[in-house]
Amino acid sequence: MKDKLNQVHEFYEKNEHLVSIGFFICGFLFDMVMLERIDSAMTIGQQGLYLFVILAALTQMFFEGTRPPLDTSQMFVLKRWFYDYRTAVVHFFFGTLLNGYTLFFFKSSSLIVSFTFMIVMILLLVANESHRFKKSGLSFKFGLLNLCFLCYFSYVTPIAAGSIGMLVFLFSMFVGCLPLVFLGWWVQRYAPTLVENAKRQILLPMTVVLFGFLALYLCKLIPPVPLSIPFIGVYHSVEKTPQGYKLGFERPWWRFWQNGDQEFHAQRGDKIYVFFRIFSPTRFSDQVSMRWYWKDNRLGWVVQDSIPIKIVGGREDGFRGFGLKTNYQPGDWKVQVETADGREIGRVYFALDIAPDDLRAFEYQTM
Repeated sequence: MKDKLNQVHEFYEKNEHLVSIGFFICGFLFDMVMLERIDSAMTIGQQGLYLFVILAALTQMFFEGTRPPLDTSQMFVLKRWFYDYRTAVVHFFFGTLLNGYTLFFFKSSSLIVSFTFMIVMILLLVANESHRFKKSGLSFKFGLLNLCFLCYFSYVTPIAAGSIGMLVFLFSMFVGCLPLVFLGWWVQRYAPTLVENAKRQILLPMTVVLFGFLALYLCKLIPPVPLSIPFIGVYHSVEKTPQGYKLGFERPWWRFWQNGDQEFHAQRGDKIYVFFRIFSPTRFSDQVSMRWYWKDNRLGWVVQDSIPIKIVGGREDGFRGFGLKTNYQPGDWKVQVETADGREIGRVYFALDIAPDDLRAFEYQTM
């Protein structure tokens, strides 16, 4: 048994990079299988456990930093395995958490709006798989851990509060920093000789990440988790029926990638309907705004209307709602659905022209 364990350890040391890639693939596949709704107790508990394990492992590494390297050969087998492979475990959990946050934040806004944030997350995913990350000091790892805490509480706090907004977001940032702030206080209280190391390796990275996260929020580049819009489209009619909403459109079949009439041919008396489904957690109640923009050749996108819409969470397929417009002009249009603090959840573009009065054959879909 001991020989087999030694062989495993030798293989790990010789093929550390391949093992890292394997851990990343396993973490990604595991996350894809296990990740449920953003508001499920399983998802919240699973990610909370990962954060606790990473925090415990990095804390232990921090206190070992000033001591001579441990001789693991004489340790009990489980303890030796923990010391030998804890870096790989941290690596696996970081990859799984970043995968989950990338998926959650991607769903919660259009890619155009969240592009900067998504690039940051993707770069961190790549960095997490690099050999340099594994060999980097604790400063980068604690910084990455604080980012994971901030991402975690940025969606857990609105779920608990049942609403979203600036105050909720700021409170989530406060809660997200508490674990590392408490760790810094604990070091100051019980290990004063390590205070300077704690400032450099724990508190400074935490502060940098916090201000970076707040800057992205003020630039409206943090997607509004836990809200998301799985569907939004433009229609000639929206009618509520016992079976659901009946949506009328005249889109030709070959424009299958469009939702409704994104090439909108308006006749006299027509109304423009924008229908959407918005996912929000159970017991969630808040207000969103539907903003209508028309593209002026000189001024660019100009706001034409802003319609407040009350949403209620809990429905599996998402809250269904729509807005309509009766006063319009030809040209390019877009409609954005935004939170109360101005963060975009989703958008749809359409081009409108005035068509002569004629008979039309509408098709219908029910949602």
